[in-house]
This record gives sequence, C-alpha cells and structure tokens, in this order.
Amino acid sequence: MTTIKKLKLGFITAAFTAALMPIELALAGDEQRAPPEARTSGTLGPQVMRAISNIQEMMQPEDEEDEPDLAGAKRELDELYERRFERMNDFEKSTVLSFYTNYYLTMEDYSGAIGIYEQMLLIETLREDTRLRTLRSLGQLYAAEENWQASIDNLEAWRDISFEEDTVVFRNLAYGYYQKEDVPGALTHWLDFMNLTLDKGEELGRDDYSFLNGLYFNLERYDEALEVTKTMIVKFDDSRDWQNLPAIYASLEEDDRSIQSLNLFYLKGYMEDEVRFLNLGQSLAGIETPYSGAKIIQEGMDNETVESNLDNLTTLSQMHLMASEYEKALEPALAAAEVDETGDSYDTVGYIHYVMTNYEEAAEAFEAAVEQGDLNNTADTLLFLSRAHLELKNFDEAADAARRSSDAGDERARTAAQNFLRAIDGRRQFNDTIAARKADAIDFYEAYPPLR
Repeated sequence: MTTIKKLKLGFITAAFTAALMPIELALAGDEQRAPPEARTSGTLGPQVMRAISNIQEMMQPEDEEDEPDLAGAKRELDELYERRFERMNDFEKSTVLSFYTNYYLTMEDYSGAIGIYEQMLLIETLREDTRLRTLRSLGQLYAAEENWQASIDNLEAWRDISFEEDTVVFRNLAYGYYQKEDVPGALTHWLDFMNLTLDKGEELGRDDYSFLNGLYFNLERYDEALEVTKTMIVKFDDSRDWQNLPAIYASLEEDDRSIQSLNLFYLKGYMEDEVRFLNLGQSLAGIETPYSGAKIIQEGMDNETVESNLDNLTTLSQMHLMASEYEKALEPALAAAEVDETGDSYDTVGYIHYVMTNYEEAAEAFEAAVEQGDLNNTADTLLFLSRAHLELKNFDEAADAARRSSDAGDERARTAAQNFLRAIDGRRQFNDTIAARKADAIDFYEAYPPLR
C-alpha cells in the first residue's frame, strides 16, 4: 500500500502569475492641471503615475527582445516608496505594493513577498478583489515557507469574504491541515476540492485520488479506501493501485480476497519485487495450493527477482514437499545444503530421499547432516538415519544410530529411540530366521540329475 510524504509547495501558482500582469493605471483628471497631490482613494496622481509607468517599463519592456531591468526597477520603487509613500492615497499605496510583490515573486523571494502582502492588508480601503487576491497569495506563499497555520488562516479569511469557492484554496487548505497532522480537516477540504473540480467539469488526476486514499488510510477508514482504490483501478489501471488492493483487503481482514487480488497483480505482469513473489507463493500454500505457490517462487528465482539464498531455497523446497512434488523439492534442497553452514538442509535432503525410497542416498545425506552439525533436532536426524539403515538391512549401523539418537534427545526422544531399537532387534531376528530357512531349504533339496 502507498505512504503519503510531507508536501512542500515550493511553486508559484496561477494566482501569483496573475499578480505579475500589468496594472491598470487610472489618472485623476488631465495631467496638465492635476493638483500636486492626488488624495482620491481610487486614482493615481501624475507623479506616481509617471514613476509607476517607468517602473513597469523596466520590469516588462514593450520590446520582447529587451531584458527586464529588475535591479533598476527595485531602486526606482525604493526611491518612490521612501519619497512619497506616506503621502499616497490608498490606491496609490496598493499599486506600489503590487509592484513590490511582482518583483519579489519574480526573484522567488517569498519572504519578501509575504511582508509586502501583509502590509497591503493594512490598507483600510483596499479593493475587495485585491484583498481576495492578497489573502489567497499569502495562503500559498506561507505554504511554500511551510508556515502551515498562517497559510490556513489566510485561506480561511479568503473564504470568509469570497462569494465563490476555489479549487486552489481547497487544495492548499487540505495540504495545510495534513501537514499539521489534522487528517480529518485535510479530508474535509480535499473532498471539497475534488467535488468542486468535478462540478466545474474538470478532470481529476490519479494523484488527486491517491492523496484521498492516503487520508483514508491514515484514518483507518479502509472501506472508503477500498472504494477509492477500485475507482482508481478502473480509471487508470495503474500497477500501484493493483499493488495497494491486497493491502487494503488485508487491513479489512479479508485474507482470501487479499490473496486473490495479489494473484491478479501477478497475472497482470506487475509483480517485480522479491517480497511479493514470496508473499504470494506462501499465501497460496496457506490456502492449500502449494504447487501454484512453488511455481510462482520458482519463476521469481528464474527471472532473478527472488534471490537464490538459503532461506528462499528452503522455502521453495518446503513448498514442493507440501505439494508432494518430491523430485522437484530435491533440487532446491541440494542447492540450500551447499550454502547452509548447519546440517539442517542435508537433513531435508535426506528426508526427501527417504520418502522417495532412495535409502542409500538418504543415509548419506543424514550422515552429512550429522557431520555438519548444529542441527535443529539432532535426535530426530539420527533416528531417520537409523530408519534408512534399517531399510538397507544395515542392522548394526541402524542400532548405532538409534542409540546415538537416544543419547542426544530429551525423554520423549529417548523413548522413541528405545522403541526403535527393539524394532531393529525384531527385524534383525526376522531377517536371520528367513535367512536360516533359506539355507536349510537349499541343503534339503538336491538338484535333479541331468537328463540323458
């Protein structure tokens, strides 16, 4: 299943881009007879007008081949600010501050832009559209600076005075609440973002659904996560969503569906990592289909996705044993024995040969296991060695192995070994009796004389 990483919004959005557009300049009356100071709140005085026009030309030359003179524009702005700002009307102030934000955003100086936007909000008669633009931009800039509470405060203030909702605002609010670890708040605004996007006839991308899925996972609302994942599979058919499906079913404790969906992930050719090959193979064995599980793990080894190490070779051998595919179990068991520093893998080789009635090979493998040492159950290995020798009618070797098994084990193992020693004696006596009777029969009967 997919984890949601912390999101850093280090970008300039469409709202910021809008702030860089040329500003409509309004002149109070005819410039020839304008008063020394324009005090009307919605107009630019002639001196401010000339300075702003010059600054705009420096920042955005009419000739596209000319390079902007941002440093020069900043010097002009600073001079205009220091010389006239306190005497400007509110419209002039907002215009000058807007050029400052244009400069700072162009230079990607978000801290500088934030300071100017905050100053702009102090203008009492600031136009409503400018105030809305300023609040939204502050929300995004504070997010870029990872000041999540300030981002949320400004975006919520935008919603308080706006007659319309905005997808960008909802998106950034969701990010802000998520970063503050308020996942329910993030979920509420993310659902608002998605619903508004669809209401506007726009498409949602896979990342949009993925973020929603991550929120549901954080809240352990797996039923909703399942529905979202199914939707994503239908819309995008992405391997990552097929990969998440088994994890969701597992979280819902629907183990059979988890295995089935992981098998679909494999059948679609998406499985590319060792863990999932092993997980699917062993899970299939758990639902009594070990042959299919072994086949999948073998495929993973063949394409080198699954490493042919001791653990994986042992697992593969055990899967074949569970499926009663003894010959197929032998190859990985032998490979495991070559790398195993203990005798356990040779013990497995011996067992496979034993059930295949290859008693000589079984005895050799059990002997190798005992010689290698560090066995998980020495008494059990020696008892199987005794069994193999008994099948070969090596009665002395069988008895010796049984006595060693008795000495190596606990009380239960000693009892089993002692019982087997009596069985060896019984088999020896039976064998001796049959041999004696055969000898007597040979002595009793004489061959017919040859025909002449």
